[in-house]
Amino acid sequence: MHPEETNGFHLIGHSDLNGFGDGMQVMSLGDVLYVAHFGPSGMGTSILDISDPAAPRVVRQWPAPPGSHTHKVQVADGLLLVNHELFRSDGPAPVGLAIYSLEDPWEPRRIGFLDTGGRGVHRIVWEGGRYAYVSATPEGYTGRIWIIVDLDDPENPVEVGRWWWPGMWTAGGEQPEWPEGQQWDVHHGLVSGDRAYLGFWDGGMVILDISDLSRPRLVSHLNWEEGGHTHTALPLPDRGLVVVTDEAVTEGCDGPPHMVRVVDVSDESAPFVRSICPVPEGDFCERGLRFGAHCLHENRPGSYRSDTLMFVTYFNAGLRVYDVTDPDRPEEVAYYIPECPPGQKACQINDLYVESDHTVYITDRVNGGVYILRPDRRPGPEDDRGSPPRLVVDSEMYAVFLDTGAAFHLESANDC
Repeated sequence: MHPEETNGFHLIGHSDLNGFGDGMQVMSLGDVLYVAHFGPSGMGTSILDISDPAAPRVVRQWPAPPGSHTHKVQVADGLLLVNHELFRSDGPAPVGLAIYSLEDPWEPRRIGFLDTGGRGVHRIVWEGGRYAYVSATPEGYTGRIWIIVDLDDPENPVEVGRWWWPGMWTAGGEQPEWPEGQQWDVHHGLVSGDRAYLGFWDGGMVILDISDLSRPRLVSHLNWEEGGHTHTALPLPDRGLVVVTDEAVTEGCDGPPHMVRVVDVSDESAPFVRSICPVPEGDFCERGLRFGAHCLHENRPGSYRSDTLMFVTYFNAGLRVYDVTDPDRPEEVAYYIPECPPGQKACQINDLYVESDHTVYITDRVNGGVYILRPDRRPGPEDDRGSPPRLVVDSEMYAVFLDTGAAFHLESANDC
């Protein structure tokens, strides 16, 4: 059991999700917070009222179908998207992508479903608009491939394109040619313009040309010897960089370290690693459960957006924030580790979402539920409580948040 540890953040609210504390992906819409569940609790999705962030309140929950989990949520354009994937079973269970109307955000109404077959959908990327991007394992493939879904009619979603590494489609006669014992498949892909940046598990990072959505085309591929289980590849297009996480999948320090890399893609045909973000220092290897990188805040429209400050979940090392202003010398500038949840060896901070007002939601994948954080106030002369975070807006409608001494670049002044 470890106490709370923090530098730059303070806890303002917490929910154990009515005892179903295996939180996964989390996303907000105004005063509504949508939390997906990992699966062991049997719960699928929770909806919380966060109008008072100091006292988040569960309003509605519904379970995942037996034999499956629904551990991802995406919210935009009046819709909620939820994955359905087999979980510690071979089914039968519904597998694919569920679409809900948020006409009433407290009472989502399911209006559509894309059945992918196989083991179903693992992760969804959808920021609104016509197309969603999902990783899924249809029948006949060795693992997860990347699928583009047309939501023009959300009641009747249709696949418009797919991509896989040659050798994955064994039903089509292909044979794997990657090293034995490795798993080459798609975790998920983030899109910028006509490029998609995929975390490709033991295959590292993949860049795709998606100018023709029906026929995604490989642009380049980058892998590294130490790590594996590449999870998120976050493009910073104005800087010619991609920040990449590998997901820790073993406990303690068993196996190679799983870290956060800064990749140079200024020549996208020849990407290379410029630096590795500092690994948190401490007794994390001995605390138990997973230690290593996992998820990044993904700079969604309407959320906090930055090309210099990276928010990363690090399992038993909590939330870490890195300043990559100098891509060759990234620095850790803040962190938050909650008090160890009851009955756990250590916290397991899994996913996160950062609001445009700098409120941060983080989830624990075992029992801890969801935590609501705010950056610390800066010392101020007017009283000993300190002054609120200071925002400076320049002529280009960008804001700089100065709490950590690093830049928080928001999309526009309206995001403040």
